[in-house]
Parts: sequence; structure tokens; C-alpha cells
Amino acid sequence: MVKISVRTPLVELDGDEMTRVIWQMIKEKLILPHLDVQLEYYDLGMANRDATDDFVTVQSAEAIKRHGVGVKCATITPNADRVVEYKLKKQWDSPNGTIRAMLDGTVFRKPIVVSVVPPMVRSWKKPITIARHAYGDIYKNSELAVPGPGRAEIVFTGADGAEQRKTIAEFTGAGVIQGVHNTDPSIRSFARACLAYAISEKTEIWFGAKDTISKTYHARFRDIFAEEAAARTEDLKRAGVSYFYSLIDDVVARVMRHEGGILWACMNYDGDVMSDMLASGFGSLGLMTSVLVSPDGKFEYEAAHGTVQRHYYKHLKGETTSTNSVASIFAWTGAIAKRGELDGTPDVVRFANMLEEATLECVEGGIMTGDIARIASIDVREPATTEGFIDAVATKLTAKLS
Repeated sequence: MVKISVRTPLVELDGDEMTRVIWQMIKEKLILPHLDVQLEYYDLGMANRDATDDFVTVQSAEAIKRHGVGVKCATITPNADRVVEYKLKKQWDSPNGTIRAMLDGTVFRKPIVVSVVPPMVRSWKKPITIARHAYGDIYKNSELAVPGPGRAEIVFTGADGAEQRKTIAEFTGAGVIQGVHNTDPSIRSFARACLAYAISEKTEIWFGAKDTISKTYHARFRDIFAEEAAARTEDLKRAGVSYFYSLIDDVVARVMRHEGGILWACMNYDGDVMSDMLASGFGSLGLMTSVLVSPDGKFEYEAAHGTVQRHYYKHLKGETTSTNSVASIFAWTGAIAKRGELDGTPDVVRFANMLEEATLECVEGGIMTGDIARIASIDVREPATTEGFIDAVATKLTAKLS
């Protein structure tokens, strides 16, 4: 069988634990037998990140900047226990956080809709993608416990020494104070990334905030989004998509009645909560993709879940596992399809689509791992093993391509 040629290198970021094991199977059985592709490889496994003082993560982000598209395996963000387990020099930062900062990117999470895993919300027929602004708000907050009566104020001291003050509250007893912030450049990058994604995926974009209450903070998000949407009016029109703004409570109500097929842009806290709600409503994190998009149109695809530590320990003992590889497969297909789209090679895009079809047909035909079997609408007597599922997908894909 003649392999399909991929014109531009694809940046590959390897990872940790059970997802690393799955990653190799996917590459050897589903990708390399059919694609003639140059993979610019970076090992973001915990051991190599430690050995390189995490410089490999910086190198991988620079490679994505050069080539435009990367595909990433799940990685460990080490805590104190992991430092001991892996004999690390220190608790290294999240590789996702490093790459996101270097690309100035926004994370988009999208459920993988499978007919045998019906959504919990009856109206949802198409996936709803969440875009979360991953900066500021309560995640960069400052807090105080108030011991008793007194005045709480916001104070801003400018570079010239001039002060602005505003009273928060006059306390008559104990209480708490929280200060949050955001920046115009961060909000603008978020808006631009959301619009770039919506135009790329040809999906309408919704954004909601509480500007009727927060007439300065939330209104700033509303205004910057409106400015950026206006700047890309022609691009939105060519893609056949629209930008819609409303109050966040109205957007939530609309989402619950909508059939889906939209991009829902959320402020930081809203995105944190709503992405987990959507994952649960559509199935699980094992059936959710994640893509990092920069404002200038660079893309990094990965699964939304972690490294599946418990299954990895079973694997090391030689025990059989039934680990869900669907989201990891879709990370590859997302990156391959985007590479083909940017290169203008429709046969590469077609291959990615066929691999997704083969994967979904296996699940819908009753070949699935244990986690999906537990939430499926059909009876599955014997869930597939980790390798067995990937082998089934490989067989179906080969049949489609022949």
C-alpha cells in the first residue's frame, strides 16, 4: 500500500505512564503504516524533562511555533510524591502551562460524540466546545480574612505615584476580602484565539459575562471581544459563522436547550466549571479532545485526560489493562487533519477523517474499553483490552483505505 505523503513536519511531544504506552501503539499501528510523515520528536516524559532541566519543553514549544502544528501525549506535573517516585531534581512546572505561556494560547475542549454514549441532556446532538480563558480572576487572586470592623478598599498606585481608591465595604464584624485582576493583552489574546478557532472550525462562537452587575471588569471582556469580532467581520462571514454575546446566565440557559455545534467562550472560572459539566454530560474526559490555539494560528492537540497512572502500575506488573485510547487517537487525527488543511493536502485530511470513523465504528459496534462500556447504552459482555481496541481500529482502518 502506497503511503500518504505529509508535506510539512508534525511536532510530536511524547509523555508519561499509560498514555505513553498507548501513544507508541497508536503511532506504530495506526499512523506510520499509512502516512509518510516527518515527526519532529520531543520526549516530554518525566525522566527526560528532569534530565534536561525541562528545557525540552521549551524546545517543543519553539518547534510548534516553527511548524504550526503539534500533537502531545499526556504528561505528569510532579508533586512531592512524584519527586520521590521519579527521583527528580525538583517539582517541575506543568509542561502544558509552559507551552501555553510560550504560545500565548487558549485551550479548547470538545467532546467526542458517540451514538452508543447518549448525552445526559436530551437536546444535545452535536459537540459543544469550551474555550476557557486560563488567566487571572480567582486563580490569581489575593485574599484576606477580616478580623473585625473596618473599611476595605481597592487601591491602585500608578507609576507616577498617583492613587485611585474605591471602597469595597464597611465591615461591622469579621469577614473575608478577595481581590482579582486581569489584563487587556490577556483578554485580547483570548478573544483572538477564540475567533481564530471558530473561523478554522467553521463554528459559531458564543461569549457570556455578567456585565449588568460588573460594569467595569466583565464589561471589559465584553468590549474587547466585540472589538476583535468586528475586526474579523469579513473572515467570520467567509467562514459562514457568527459571533453572539449575551449575559452568562442567558448563555447557560440557551446551551441547555441548544442542539450543540457551537464554541462557548468562557471567562476563567466559568470555563473551569462548565468544561467539567460538558465532559460529564457528554460522557467522560476519556471522550474529550483538547487543542491549544495561539492568537496567530499555531495548534497543539492532545487528549483532555491525564496519564492513567493506575493502569500504568498494572501494566508494569504484566497485568491486562483496558485503557481508553479514543481521545489520544483523536489528538493525532486532529493534528494530522490540521496539518493537511494548512498544507493544502486533502488526502491527508481524508486519512484523519477515516481514522476517526474507524475508531467510532469500533465503539458503536460494541468494541470498547471498560470505561466506555460502563456508560454505553448497549451491553458489552467483554470489554476490549488496551491493545485489542487499537488492533480493532487498525483492522477497520486498513479495510477503509484498501
